Amino acid sequence: MPAPAAAHGTPPPAAEQPKPLHDPDPYSTPPYGEPGPWAPAPPVQHPAATPAHGVPMGVPSAVPEAVAGLGSPPAAPAVTPAHGVPMGAPCAAPEAVAGPGTPPAAPAATPAHGVPMGVPSAVPEAVAGPGTPPAAPAATPAHGVPMSAPPAAPEAVAGRGTPPAVPEPAPGPQDTPAAGPWARYDPWAAPAAVAPLQQADPVEEDVKRRRGRRRRALVGGALVIALVSGVGGGVVGVQLERNGGIGAVELPQAGVEAPDRDPDSVAGIAAQALPSVVTLHVSGGGKAGTGTGFVLDDRGHILTNDHVVEPAGKNGDITVTFHSGDTAEATVVGRDSGYDLAVVRVKGVRGLTPLPLGNSDNVQVGDPVVAIGAPFDLAGTVTSGIISARERPITAGGENGDGSDVSYVDALQTDAPINPGNSGGPLLDGKGRVVGINSAIRSADGGLDPEGGQSGSIGLGFAIPINQGKRVAEELIEHGKATHPVIGITLDMEYGGDGARVAAEGSDGGPPVSTGGPGARAGIRPGDVITKVDGRPVHSGEELIVKTRAHRPGDRLELTLERNGEERTVSLVLGSSDGD
Repeated sequence: MPAPAAAHGTPPPAAEQPKPLHDPDPYSTPPYGEPGPWAPAPPVQHPAATPAHGVPMGVPSAVPEAVAGLGSPPAAPAVTPAHGVPMGAPCAAPEAVAGPGTPPAAPAATPAHGVPMGVPSAVPEAVAGPGTPPAAPAATPAHGVPMSAPPAAPEAVAGRGTPPAVPEPAPGPQDTPAAGPWARYDPWAAPAAVAPLQQADPVEEDVKRRRGRRRRALVGGALVIALVSGVGGGVVGVQLERNGGIGAVELPQAGVEAPDRDPDSVAGIAAQALPSVVTLHVSGGGKAGTGTGFVLDDRGHILTNDHVVEPAGKNGDITVTFHSGDTAEATVVGRDSGYDLAVVRVKGVRGLTPLPLGNSDNVQVGDPVVAIGAPFDLAGTVTSGIISARERPITAGGENGDGSDVSYVDALQTDAPINPGNSGGPLLDGKGRVVGINSAIRSADGGLDPEGGQSGSIGLGFAIPINQGKRVAEELIEHGKATHPVIGITLDMEYGGDGARVAAEGSDGGPPVSTGGPGARAGIRPGDVITKVDGRPVHSGEELIVKTRAHRPGDRLELTLERNGEERTVSLVLGSSDGD
C-alpha cells in the first residue's frame, strides 16, 4: 500500500532499516527484567525514528491531510509506530485546517504494541480558527487492541479562539487489565495520563479513633495532675504534721497592753484586795487544816472563821502566809463558836493594808460579788458571782453533840464558787468592799458543812454578813470574847409545827422562861408559839435564834405569838450573854 505524501516540511523516510538493539525474544519479555521497589528500571534509550521489528523501511508515515495556512509553522515529525505494527498503515491525519498563526499540532499518539497501523485514529471534525490552541493528542489504545475502531470524535465546531474539546477514549476491551506484571508494559509507549489524586472523604471510624485518642489523652493528663497533686499534698501534710509548718512557726498574738484594769471590774477588785488576803495553816491536837483570812487593821489583826483555828486549841500552831509569799506566826486573840468567827494576830509585820468594810444591809439580791480564798490550799484563788439571797438562816457545826459548836447565821447566799479552804475569806461587793465572811457551803449530799466535806461547790455558798462580823470582831479584839443578844427563854427544838415553841422545862432544870429576863418582862409563858419577829415569819426554833443573833444586845424586838389559839404581840429589849 503506497504511503501518502509527506506534508510540507516533513523529513523523508530513512534509506535503510536500522538494526534492533537486541535479539528477538519469542516470549516478548521486557529487556530490563522485572521492576520492583528494590531495583528501579534504568532510563530507556528511545530511538527517534526506528520502525518496529519486521516493518519495511520503505513505507512512509501518514501525512496529515490538514492544509497549513499561510505562515503556519511546520508540522511535527511523524510518530514512530509501536513495536510490531507495519509501517505501511497510514496514521490518521487531522482534518482541521489551521488558520494563519495557528501553533503546530501535537504529535499523533503512538498505537499500542501489536496494533496495526492501518487503523486510523479519530480525527477531530472541528475547524480551528486563527489563534486556536492545538488539540490534545488522542488516547493511545491498549496493548493488543486493533486500531480499526476509531474513537468518537467531537462534532462541535469550534469558533475562532475557542480551544478544541479534549477527546475521550472509547471504552473497550483494552480497559480490562491483563494478568501479569508485564501484560501492558511498553518501554516506548507514551506515558498514560494520570488522573489527579482526590482526597477521600473522612472515615467515621478515623474520627472516632481520633476522639478516643483525645479522650484518652485528657484522662491520662487528669490522672497525672491528680497524682502529682496528691503526692505534693501528702508531702506538705507530713511536713505540717511533723513540724507544724513549712518554716518557723509563729502564731498571731496581741501586743503588750497596760496591766491596769477598771477598779470596778473583777480584775481591778482582785488586784486591790489580794495583798490584804492571807492563807492560814493550822495544826494541833492531832488535827490540821487550811483556811483564809483578811487583814482588819495595820496592827496585825486578821479576821477568820472559828472552825478554821479550832484545831490549834490553846497550844497549836498557826502560820499566816501573805500574798507576797512572806509568812508569819499568829496567835488567837478571841473566838466565838456561836457566830463562827475568830481573830488572830501576827507580830513583827509592817506595811499591812486592811480591806475596807462595806455595809451588808445595803446588799441586794443580784448584786455582783467576788470571793477570794485558798480552796484546797490554792492560795489567791478569785471567783465571782452574785448575791442569790439575803437573811438565809443557816446552822453549821454540831460535831461536839452538846450544841456548843453550833453556829447560827442569818447569812448572805451567793453562787460564787466557794470550796473547802475558802472559809474565813472575804466576800467583796462591786467596789471591793467586804460585805461578808465566807463560812459554809451546801454539799451535794444535802448537808451544811463549814468545810463542805470534799464535795466542793455546787453554787450554794453562805457568808456571815459583815455588819455582824464587825461587831463580833470588835468585841473579840477588845474583850477576847463576844456577847450574844438573848430573849431569856428555852425553846423546844423537837417541836415540828410552824413557829418556835417555848419549852415546858429549862435545859438545866431551871424555868423555861428566865426569871427577870426580857421574855419574862414581856409576858411570855411556857407553851407559847412565836410565829413572827418584827413582822417576819419564823418557822422553827433555829430560825428564831438566827433572827435574834442578827441584832445587838439592847435592840428592841416585836414578837407575834399564839397562846390557846389566840394571837398577840409583845415587845422586848434584848439582853446579853457571855457567848455560851
